[in-house]
Amino acid sequence: MTQHITLYDTTLRDGQQTQGVQFSTPEKIRIAQALDALGLDYIEGGWPGANPTDSAFFDDAPKTRAKMTAFGMTKRAGRSAENDDVLAAVLNAGTKTVCLVGKSHDFHVTDALGITLDDNAENIRASIAHLFAQDREALFDAEHFFDGYKANPDYAIRCVRTAYEAGARWVVLCDTNGGTLPDEIHRITEAVIAAGIPGDHLGIHTHNDTETAVAGSLAAVDAGARQIQGTLNGLGERCGNANLTTLIPNLLLKQPYASAYSTNIAEDALENLTRTSRMLDDILNRVPHRQAAYVGASAFAHKAGLHASAIVKNPTTYEHIDPAAVGNTRIIPMSNQAGQSNLRKRLAEAGLDVAKDNPALPAILDTIKDREDQGYSYDTAQASFELLARRALGLMPSFFEVKRYKVTVERRKNKYNRMVSLSEAVVVLKIGDEKKLSVSESLDEVGSDRGPVNALAKALAKDLGRYQTLIDDIRLVDFKVRITQGGTEAVTRVIIDSEDAAGRRWSTVGVSPNIVDASFEALLDAVEWKLIHEGAQAT
Repeated sequence: MTQHITLYDTTLRDGQQTQGVQFSTPEKIRIAQALDALGLDYIEGGWPGANPTDSAFFDDAPKTRAKMTAFGMTKRAGRSAENDDVLAAVLNAGTKTVCLVGKSHDFHVTDALGITLDDNAENIRASIAHLFAQDREALFDAEHFFDGYKANPDYAIRCVRTAYEAGARWVVLCDTNGGTLPDEIHRITEAVIAAGIPGDHLGIHTHNDTETAVAGSLAAVDAGARQIQGTLNGLGERCGNANLTTLIPNLLLKQPYASAYSTNIAEDALENLTRTSRMLDDILNRVPHRQAAYVGASAFAHKAGLHASAIVKNPTTYEHIDPAAVGNTRIIPMSNQAGQSNLRKRLAEAGLDVAKDNPALPAILDTIKDREDQGYSYDTAQASFELLARRALGLMPSFFEVKRYKVTVERRKNKYNRMVSLSEAVVVLKIGDEKKLSVSESLDEVGSDRGPVNALAKALAKDLGRYQTLIDDIRLVDFKVRITQGGTEAVTRVIIDSEDAAGRRWSTVGVSPNIVDASFEALLDAVEWKLIHEGAQAT
């Protein structure tokens, strides 16, 4: 008989505490819908009354299967729960579920709030009882609980028991400062259950300041807690919260959790986990973390030749799960550590079936090693690797020829009398017998396109004649620059990540002492890769 683990998402509230993250109301609605599609039990929408965005979200919150939850704090000392305007704003959001945060660490009560321990306990009791009387499902978020327990266990237990006895459906133990290690979380959670809070009324909320938020959450489950709170991609203040994109597959795919517990996450929803993770990064205009467990682009990448050889025979030799279970894919990157097993596997993934005895194979490996000595990196630039291999195999179509290009940068004053940079790029191409000249500008000021590389990208993609409709949906999503050699003879490596309307994402590389030349090389590869995969006919 499995026990249910309740999953509570706080991306829209605690995740928004991440430095540099500020969701708009439409973005919050879109994220809430994606979380609901995953199968989360609770979605914490924010703190109504704390800011206009959160208030607007609750005014127009989407209809979800998950329990939409408003967040707030317990009433203030010196007034009743019925007459506390901050508590009233949370109730006025109209959600059936409300989560209230309150102090459970004596130090914070006396020094931060400046009230007595008895007054704080009464604030907790009265607030939760008020929610219960209003027919709301109440959660009590016991702030700084673990630090409070270690300082004064009797008082910390008193706070959570007060909330539970006043009618809280869930009492949530919060490691607010993120410094409690998993073994402590396990021991203290057991002590809370022994003190009279049933495990099926107990939740865990960890922060990742010691890089153990996920492990701490699982330790609480092992001790008997049955609700886990976390955020998508581990968003949260300082080092973040427990990462649900790691916790969810751990619960569904790893033993003993997979057989001992159930969740509301369906198999087909789990297969959308990677897409949902990257959707959030796209909303935030952030580059997805390649090394992220389960959903990262490198989570199932196999660089060493020995590994790749074994993976071809049986993927379980170097993979702990099937990448498809979480919607991810296996990658065999190419680098100077590669062997022929990597090479043939990677070629096959690109649709190039090459025999073992093809003389081009060792030549391709030699070229990769030589070019990486020059500063190239095909480990992360899979699309450029494919084009290199196609050229060596005689399978590279000829779409157009670059006759010349140039970029000029001019500093001048704008209408506000501020100095700005205007970049102008000119690209001349020959497509068959037709010559094309394209010019584009990019202005470096607030709200503008910015920079010479942007001008060059726009000029290159401005008029490709017969191929134009095939490349119109290319979008540059990341641009990385690295100096691979120092001094006056420095070599620059540029990696460009591109994406199209079909959701395909590919990476290309360029290397040169000149950053513009390196960028143009990577841009050219991005366009040619796209044309190949659109089935464009060569000139």
